[in-house]
Amino acid sequence: MLWLLGQSVLAQSSPVDPQVSGDLSELATILIVLLLVATAVALVTQQLRIPYVTGLVLAGLPITELLSRRIGLDPALVLNLFLPILIFDAAINTDIRRLRNTFKPVALLAGPGAVFSSAIIAVLLKYGLGLAWIPASLMGVILANTDTVSMIAVFKEIRVPSRLSTIVEGETLFNDAAALVSFNLILTIYETGSLTFSTGVQQLLIVALGGSFLGLVIGYLSVPIFIRLDNPLSSLLLTVAISLGTFQVGQFLGVSGAVAVVVAGLIFGNVGLSRSTSASDRITLFSFWEYASFAVNTFIFLLIGIEIDPMTLWRMLPAILLVVLAYQVGRILSVYPLLAGVRWFDRPIPWLWQHVLVLGNIKGSLSMALALSIPLTLPGREEIITLVFGAVLFSLVGQGLILPWLIKGLKLSKVSSIRQRAEKLQIQLIASKAAQDELDSLLKAGVLPRAIYEEMRAAYQVRVATSERSLRDLYNQSSGRSASEPSDRTKLDAIRRRLLLAEKGAVNDALRKRILSENLVQAYVQELNEQLLKLEDD
Repeated sequence: MLWLLGQSVLAQSSPVDPQVSGDLSELATILIVLLLVATAVALVTQQLRIPYVTGLVLAGLPITELLSRRIGLDPALVLNLFLPILIFDAAINTDIRRLRNTFKPVALLAGPGAVFSSAIIAVLLKYGLGLAWIPASLMGVILANTDTVSMIAVFKEIRVPSRLSTIVEGETLFNDAAALVSFNLILTIYETGSLTFSTGVQQLLIVALGGSFLGLVIGYLSVPIFIRLDNPLSSLLLTVAISLGTFQVGQFLGVSGAVAVVVAGLIFGNVGLSRSTSASDRITLFSFWEYASFAVNTFIFLLIGIEIDPMTLWRMLPAILLVVLAYQVGRILSVYPLLAGVRWFDRPIPWLWQHVLVLGNIKGSLSMALALSIPLTLPGREEIITLVFGAVLFSLVGQGLILPWLIKGLKLSKVSSIRQRAEKLQIQLIASKAAQDELDSLLKAGVLPRAIYEEMRAAYQVRVATSERSLRDLYNQSSGRSASEPSDRTKLDAIRRRLLLAEKGAVNDALRKRILSENLVQAYVQELNEQLLKLEDD
């Protein structure tokens, strides 16, 4: 429904104009139709076991003929409203410690990988379709972007190793920001006619670093306000203001609003929410953002299907297939070579994971919004939009359907019976510990008398002790298993990794404070790094 708020017909009519009432009634009807279609898609995709977003796009294709009013994807609305909501939701749900552990491959893919892929796509389209350099470069940036929503949706339905999931989420999170920055830089070249390399790098750094600094400031300023808010509904309003306001402030200051939202969301999710004393407030907030993200995704992908004209795409099918081939070649030549070098400075990325990263190069709403944002004065604009829409449709339907099968075929989602049992025990342990913390909070607030508190806490303590004892036995058992069955040890290795990283952080902090000498710290850190490299991927 959000895109309907931008309808100029309502803004241009008087409050008592009968035309307004008719328009509202018509728009309400359209909204009801879309909601019913989305509900039907959810039922069908659940039965057929296909991605929900793919079903939405396919369902949107014939809707235009059923509606009395022409609706479509408004790029300004996507960039200023939908995108900040999606980015903020992904950021607050990202564990910054896990992201820091995978920062090197994420930085490679979202930085040099995106630039290299864009360049390859631009060259292939320049000589394959005879485009000028500016249109080819714009298409390169647009098609090098990976859709955050599609990949996360697939990984929610199919289990993959958590490190792989973090790499994908981190890349798509920062890839959106990188695409917006690069897109605006190319438009600057188009509008001014020239741009030197030093000036381009300078502008890129100002936009990216400025956005990061803005996100840091807003993120940390929001934390004390959030802590002081006792009303969960007021906290929700604060998070909405942070997500939308940060993006707009960034745009006003001439820095990257997307980068600012990413950084502000990471800080708020990892610093602010961890200081909230009420578990129910945190659940309310996460539930709200899960629903907001789901609603936005539903409308975006339905509108993508509505925006696409199948007949026009059919007429340009050969050119669209060349575009699809170009962005796949760009992805292949940027993923495999770059990640092959990761082993020299970080844990290597398994070969099977790289296949998922290549095929997971799914396009989505941001690619279409950027295509629609191309200036009207650019020659061949309509052709570019059609080619991008065709590539997005092929990506969402083709790759969206194949990717889950690929993950299952590579057996990345296989979980041993011992690990399943361990995770059930861990769920019980985490839940019991959280309940005990909430009981402590209720006792301190005077809500519970001590007698009832002690009785209830004792019951939870029994569950905690049972879970801890069983987990200890399982971990000891998995530590003694043969090297041919490493999957049972990954959970314990994940815990060991966190402990080793905690040691590494404490030692480095002591070095910065001049408590320890540098030569001894370097030797100890090197030993920790060797132990980290020996651990199994989780």
